Amino acid sequence: MASSARQTKGTARAGSTARPGTSARKRRFFNYPRSHVKSFRRWLPSWRVLLGTFLTGTALVAGIVIAAYATTSVPAEPAYAVQQQKTTVYYADGVTEIGTFQEENRVIVDYATLPDYVGNSVVASEDSSFWTNSGIDLKGIARAMVNNLKGGSLQGASTITQQYAERYYAGATVSDYVGKFREAMLALRLTQEQPKEEILGNYLNTIYFGRGAHGIEAAAQTYFGVPAAELTISQAAMITAIIPNPTVYDPANNPDITQEKWQRVINRMAADGHITPAEKAEAVFPADTLKEKVVTNSKGGQAGYLLDLVRRELEANGYDGGDLDTKGFTIVTTFDKTMQDLAVATAESIPYDGDHPASPNLKPTIVSIDPADGAVKSVYGGPDFVTQEFNNATRGVAQAGSTFKPFTLVAALEQGIDLSATYDGNNDVEVPGFYDKGQGVKNFGDAKYGEIDLATATANSVNTVYAALNMEVGPEATVAAAVKAGIPEDTMDLKAVPSNVLGTASVHPIDIAHAYATFAAQGFESTPHVVQSVKRLDSGAETYDMPGRNDRVFEADVMAAATYAMTQVVESKGASGAPAKALNRPVAGKTGTSNDNKSAWFAGYIPQLATVVGLYQGDQSTQEQITPFGEYYKKSITGGTWPVDAWTSYMEGVLALPQYAEVQDFPEYTMKKAKPSPTPSEEPTEPAIEELVEPEEPVAPTTVTVPTDLAGRSKADAKAVLEGMGLKVSFTEEYSADVAPGIVLRVGGSGQQVEMGKTVTVVLSKGPDPKPTPDPSTPPTTPPEEGGRPGNGNGNNGNGG
Repeated sequence: MASSARQTKGTARAGSTARPGTSARKRRFFNYPRSHVKSFRRWLPSWRVLLGTFLTGTALVAGIVIAAYATTSVPAEPAYAVQQQKTTVYYADGVTEIGTFQEENRVIVDYATLPDYVGNSVVASEDSSFWTNSGIDLKGIARAMVNNLKGGSLQGASTITQQYAERYYAGATVSDYVGKFREAMLALRLTQEQPKEEILGNYLNTIYFGRGAHGIEAAAQTYFGVPAAELTISQAAMITAIIPNPTVYDPANNPDITQEKWQRVINRMAADGHITPAEKAEAVFPADTLKEKVVTNSKGGQAGYLLDLVRRELEANGYDGGDLDTKGFTIVTTFDKTMQDLAVATAESIPYDGDHPASPNLKPTIVSIDPADGAVKSVYGGPDFVTQEFNNATRGVAQAGSTFKPFTLVAALEQGIDLSATYDGNNDVEVPGFYDKGQGVKNFGDAKYGEIDLATATANSVNTVYAALNMEVGPEATVAAAVKAGIPEDTMDLKAVPSNVLGTASVHPIDIAHAYATFAAQGFESTPHVVQSVKRLDSGAETYDMPGRNDRVFEADVMAAATYAMTQVVESKGASGAPAKALNRPVAGKTGTSNDNKSAWFAGYIPQLATVVGLYQGDQSTQEQITPFGEYYKKSITGGTWPVDAWTSYMEGVLALPQYAEVQDFPEYTMKKAKPSPTPSEEPTEPAIEELVEPEEPVAPTTVTVPTDLAGRSKADAKAVLEGMGLKVSFTEEYSADVAPGIVLRVGGSGQQVEMGKTVTVVLSKGPDPKPTPDPSTPPTTPPEEGGRPGNGNGNNGNGG
């Protein structure tokens, strides 16, 4: 029995190791742990299992990679942010920068315009195999993986193409492994579809270089004040050295570290053959050309006011505000840098400290407009846009005072009333219909002038005469003349009431400047504007149709008479505008002082420029009497004090500029009848004006010579010149490859004598054939928004003396 059992047991063991063909038990499908292996080895997978697992895993990974690559495509458009370009706004010279509109400080440049070493400095520093790799660096990936697994400082292995893929298309940096895998697939695809030059160029236009600079062009301007195309080898290397950490490596923060990183870039450029040994030896850290790091508010001081006016005008003409910040334009304004500086210096000459300081609530304003086309040459609206965004010159309002009297004068002249017409200029004269019966009109200082003509009344700003004149022509005629000149119809308190002649309307200073520019242009009205041109950065295409001179709104003879009367405000002895006579130039204008001295003005012009200087005190809801200051502290502040003195000082600087050096005369005018100034029965505040002398009346010409110098000028200019000569104008167009649309090609009959009233044909360019001329945009017809109401407007306004 025992022998039989042992035999059976032996047979069982033998069966467990039986070879094929024996009657052994069938092996398990999943033989783990391995039953036929002894000790701990039975828990280890066999080499067959390991090999199979590896091959299976490799196939699986390869399949995933192949599938991922096959399903990866280059996005049709890059991320929104990397397309953003800043808009730069310049003064009228097109060179001096005022400021920018931007979400990101970026200007995109063509890689082909850059020296090779600019791109290669980045290649040497960031991805030395860039020009030959497939978009990813397998060695770099393996090296970074080993380092990271060992617990070393975290390393990346992104190539330039991978960085380009994540920033240019994803618009964000990724760090997780899934994101990196997708980034690698896109990098492989990009290398197959885009030239290396395009990849590097887009990368340079995308990345951040510190100090708010996005892209190589902004970086070059920010750090060295030059275009990227003009960077030296050393400058390019320094900018490249900053890329890994723009804050830490900024030379303003850590100059020693920056120089160390710069030297590393120079060494790598030489080692990789991007620069010669001689160029390496000559390379010097560019500290001498490095711009100082300045942290400022781009809208501080005057820049904010000017930029705000530019934005308002363009948005009113259909430009999207977001596009101005992101689409990239070059904007040239009408502002003259020297004139703007003069305006600021003049306005800020008011003493706000010392023995007789001005009130901190005082608001000085200055506006100059070119009468030829309405271009705003300077505007002072406040001391600092950051602390006071409200522009006192374009949004603030104050009662116009006697600056409104010329509108009544113009209305009278249009109705055939001559300057020689006489009126009662005494004080406290009852003018039927002006006030309630029994109430007389007061003159400034209760002055009595007797019977005087309109020229004398204008020089002395006699309220009683102008009250009577307004009732004669009709208050609605004064409103109509003001509106035609440029005062908006919706101006506060601009009503057809008797007292409107005394300036009860509350106006924007820029609107008074607009109206007086129409006088300076001898009746041609122009739309005030601050933008001269707008061009796209990407194409250079002009996208703005600048407003210019509009139609004639007042006849030439009316303007000649009105201008003559306003020259007496300056030329006559003791007149309120007499300080402006110091310029020794023909000057016309009008002082103005509102009720209770809450505003004071001098609105004056020469043939080439209209300038308004104004003062008011308080805010838009509550205005107060202007506090006397400085040398005027013993006087009431009127238009004949600081405003006319400031106007004269400012214009003295303006007239020194080459464009205003030529002395031009106003149209000749002859008084029909001489009227001596009467002796006042009581001593007036201001002396009487000099006697008006009657010159010989000129003979009007019947023929004129058609100008020969109109070719190359604008349609509006040609029309203005020809109509000003008494000719009619007919326009026709033809294609021209060399002349911009709307510019005069030739004028029929140039140089010939023709009868006044004859029609002259002007040929304008339609631009190159067959490209159509773009439709002009509609110019703005409304002023900037208004503020609140000043003053009480009771109509007893002074003469501004």
